Amino acid sequence: MSAKRTHPTREPRLDPGAGLTEKVVVLPDGRRIRAVVAGDADGPLVVLEAGMSAPAACWVHTQRELSRHARTLSYDRAGYGGSDVDTADRTLERLVDDLVDVLDTIGETRPVVLVGHSWGGPILRCFADRHPERTAGLVLVDGTVAELISPAMIRINTLSFRISSLLARLGGSGLVMRMALSHGWSDSISPADRFVLERDYACPRAMRAGRREAAQLASARPLLERLQAAGTPDVPTICLQGGRVDRGTAKLRPLWNRIVEQLMAGAPRGRIVVVEDSGHLIPQEQPAAVHDAVLEVLGEAERG
Repeated sequence: MSAKRTHPTREPRLDPGAGLTEKVVVLPDGRRIRAVVAGDADGPLVVLEAGMSAPAACWVHTQRELSRHARTLSYDRAGYGGSDVDTADRTLERLVDDLVDVLDTIGETRPVVLVGHSWGGPILRCFADRHPERTAGLVLVDGTVAELISPAMIRINTLSFRISSLLARLGGSGLVMRMALSHGWSDSISPADRFVLERDYACPRAMRAGRREAAQLASARPLLERLQAAGTPDVPTICLQGGRVDRGTAKLRPLWNRIVEQLMAGAPRGRIVVVEDSGHLIPQEQPAAVHDAVLEVLGEAERG
């Protein structure tokens, strides 16, 4: 007998972008997760984990480029894009449970290369801590660290989501994107790919999902502190960090990069790469840096 569906559903009818394919993954509790897949090469699957308030579409350009060399998978976490809303609290542990369920459901039990941006970093750290045997390599792209989670940062995040959600409801999706990418897009990202990202990111649905995840930030800090203290698994690891210091990041950016440098100094096979001419949104500002880092880690993982 099939499991009774207890969650609201949303049909995944979003064009993922040229060369990419939607895949519906039904989790054990009946929730439908919209995944995006591309590539058919041998070797580890590359799993792309988005940041807070970000859908699978934030990887549209990078995923297509990587799919020339590897199998790839991105996905809308619960509540984003074409994925069902989750009625449970969106704790860090819950996000990791969903990732495990996605991989289990599609039958991907071999070690994977994990690529995570921003809040995707803690999700992947937690996955790797729970399942080192399923982790072939890590690329953390300006991944969130415990030291950044403060009451002030939580208030700023909450306010940002509220403002962006209001603007999106009023038809100001373009303004939402300009706020997020104040220094503009990389020239390598096509207008078609920019449209896909704006459609799925600069919308009330994504902001609501982001606010639900942000509500769990304070409770996630102790877990993230433990994960950082435990260290990075003995797998090839690259941490990409933004190097540009904007007016609002004069204190934050040097602290953030220094903490990551210390973490990578203790990682058996880890190193930090500072992308000097990029801010936080490295996948949109300097996607080639992400592409190169993933291929380096993928190559090391394949060589063992």
